[in-house]
Amino acid sequence: MRHRRRGRKLGRNPSHQRALLRNLATALILTERDATDEKNKPKVKGRIITTLEKAKEVRPLVERCVTVARRALVHQRAADDLATTADRQTEKWRAWRTSEQWYEWNRAIAPVVAARRQALRLLGNKQAVRILFDDLAPRYEDRNGGYTRILHLATPRLGDAARRAILEFVGTHDRQRRKAPRPTIEPEAAAPAPEPASTAPEAPAGATEAPSSPAD
Repeated sequence: MRHRRRGRKLGRNPSHQRALLRNLATALILTERDATDEKNKPKVKGRIITTLEKAKEVRPLVERCVTVARRALVHQRAADDLATTADRQTEKWRAWRTSEQWYEWNRAIAPVVAARRQALRLLGNKQAVRILFDDLAPRYEDRNGGYTRILHLATPRLGDAARRAILEFVGTHDRQRRKAPRPTIEPEAAAPAPEPASTAPEAPAGATEAPSSPAD
């Protein structure tokens, strides 16, 4: 009996399920990296292709990670205002390190560190966490959920004919419906009004009047 057990098993045991979803979420986030000089660079940024069932299962995990990073933006900016621009181990840095401002910065940066550790537990990849907090969180700062979309593909997977789908971030590959231009109908030109016909018929040109007959 599988009462009150959410989700799909995907033909795997629980530990394998968690590893699979973690790897899919990490793969989607890593497509946002700057991979211009890499040989194995992603074909399209912010998009992966997988089966429909896997895409539906990994989508909540990606949404949760983005929400964790987005909520830490406020604390990150408060900590940046208290941070120093001096290089480490310099006199100015050491003076800041022993000042009251450092303690305030330490209290401000603590929620950010906790959020990064939580994301690292969910994803298990430091590079993905860095992209998540540096690139994705500012992008969806004003968006409350709905960071990804699932698009069904028409052609199944070769071999087992599994249903495939695209899992991608919104805001990058948005489709806009284009409206057809409205045809402009020019008004027809008004026909010239006909001239009024004369009462007496005009004689044709070159015609001569008939001679009058003699009276009886």
